[in-house]
Amino acid sequence: MTLSTIAVHLDHTERCETRTVLAARLARLHGGHLVGIVTTGVQPDEAPASTHTEMADCIVGASLYLRRRAESVAHVFRCRIAELTPPSFDARLVDGEPVDAVVDHGRTSDLIIVGQADERATVDAAVRQLPEEVMLHAGRPVLIVPRAGRFDAALDRVLVAWDGSREASMSLRGALPLLRKAAKVSLISLLRGGDANAGRTLCPAEMIAWLSRHGVQAGIEQRLTAMHFADALLDHATTMQSDLLVMGGYGHACARERMLGGVTRDVLARAAIPVFMAH
Repeated sequence: MTLSTIAVHLDHTERCETRTVLAARLARLHGGHLVGIVTTGVQPDEAPASTHTEMADCIVGASLYLRRRAESVAHVFRCRIAELTPPSFDARLVDGEPVDAVVDHGRTSDLIIVGQADERATVDAAVRQLPEEVMLHAGRPVLIVPRAGRFDAALDRVLVAWDGSREASMSLRGALPLLRKAAKVSLISLLRGGDANAGRTLCPAEMIAWLSRHGVQAGIEQRLTAMHFADALLDHATTMQSDLLVMGGYGHACARERMLGGVTRDVLARAAIPVFMAH
């Protein structure tokens, strides 16, 4: 697998620059095409069919404002990208709901980059739900960039949460291009005391051998913990000074109903480093 196409969600918030810089650096490192997705917020069926002139003017004015704001976001993206020199790039203005736009256009990429939910940002609720909705519905790996901090350094120290599950396996496979470029890759398996099935499901030796055949040298650690797994995982990432956390994204992607696993929900809300997830 390669990162031949990377999609990044663009908006008018201050954190958009951080996502853009990280996305451009990854595109340059992996020789990939970068796609900036700008959601206008204009609904496709908002044509002013009303006979009430005042209402029609209001709809037209609101749509025009939203399109101009989206065009401004796309313009800023193009100016930033010109300085960061990825191999190739384009910006796409997409009407409709943010989740639908990013999911639909993200499916033609190898990686989707979005921002962590931020209650302080001046965005609507749909944008705050973007990370989990895209992770559950896009069918592509998602890189979630935290709401605070800068990530100008390379993603060299990678921590992988490995529990032998389907989701963790998909995340690990999707992250291979990043793992091959990393200086250090560490797998950690968090266990409860008396977990008799852990040895059969984790297959640590087989996983290390599989990674080695893909050009990734990694170590693995199994750790017993009484802490909540999200707490233990984030604490370990801090202790190891990790630049990136790779883990499976757990939940149910049905009828837009958000049913996230507890560890997934907590990590999405609290992570202070970029998180790579696949569902």
